[in-house]
Amino acid sequence: MIANAPSKLPRLCWVVTDGSAGNENPALGLAQAVGLETEVKRLRPRRPWTWLPGDLWPLPFAALGPDSDILAPPWPDLVITCGRRSVPYSLAIRRAGARCNVHIQNPRIGLKHFDLVAAPRHDRLAGANVVATKGSLHRLTAPLLAAEAARLEGKFRHLPRPLVAVLVGGTNSCYRLTAAATAELAAGLGALCEAGAGLVVTTSRRTGAANEAVLRQALADQPAVIWDGREPNPYFAYLGLADAIVVTADSVNMVSEAASTGKPVHVFELEGGFLKFRASKFRAFHDMMRQDGIIRPFAGRLESWSYDPPDDTALVAVEVKRRLGI
Repeated sequence: MIANAPSKLPRLCWVVTDGSAGNENPALGLAQAVGLETEVKRLRPRRPWTWLPGDLWPLPFAALGPDSDILAPPWPDLVITCGRRSVPYSLAIRRAGARCNVHIQNPRIGLKHFDLVAAPRHDRLAGANVVATKGSLHRLTAPLLAAEAARLEGKFRHLPRPLVAVLVGGTNSCYRLTAAATAELAAGLGALCEAGAGLVVTTSRRTGAANEAVLRQALADQPAVIWDGREPNPYFAYLGLADAIVVTADSVNMVSEAASTGKPVHVFELEGGFLKFRASKFRAFHDMMRQDGIIRPFAGRLESWSYDPPDDTALVAVEVKRRLGI
């Protein structure tokens, strides 16, 4: 699909997702890199529409639940969607008047419906309107990390160096963060502290209270700070301040964001979840990142290496701008 010939300079972008961080952040990162004025639209479509493939929703706007944002003119110049449930709205907003629609991740319908699709290489999509990325798009930039690091540097100045940022995810459909795995991770992190490192640790909602308690107990007497969940998550500051990073294997987004820093990224493997057969894409992603010299497994010690950090967000933004003529 070719975007309509521009009659004016593009001025507005809509980011349309289900509101989950895993879908919203990549879309926001791309919008930020393109540089248009951006509005975020969080949608909660209802059943039975959500049971259908994205190109078979007869009336997508009628499917919106009462807690969804309003979709109405003036339509944007650019609509960026991410996640399966936003696919019908990419198509509907494009038909209604958007000049260009971009979908992040595999849309699982015909690529002809989009001006551009940005999907990771492990999805194996190909076409004139496809940009294959190493990992996920994100909002991280060097200035952002530097600013956040400077803002909170004093809070962590008491911790020894090297300083290790620890990004802990949790159980999802493909992986399980069990008590045993958490204890193993905690033991490895303790070994880093015994070797002289300091830790800044952030968890997610998927980590679970019991697993977080295991981490807190194991690291209670170590030079480690664990985010308390009450203040805003210092995730960006941790990445900016860190000399090295440890991240659990369950999130392509977290691994991609860690890799964007150019710092050594150690990945802690987890057990398979109830849909572990779908973890093959995660394994393909991790294998590719290891082969490219970007990540290494975490085995309770730090290693030092260098690599060219992926800049997938900028790569896709260049193509979006080209198609919009800006």
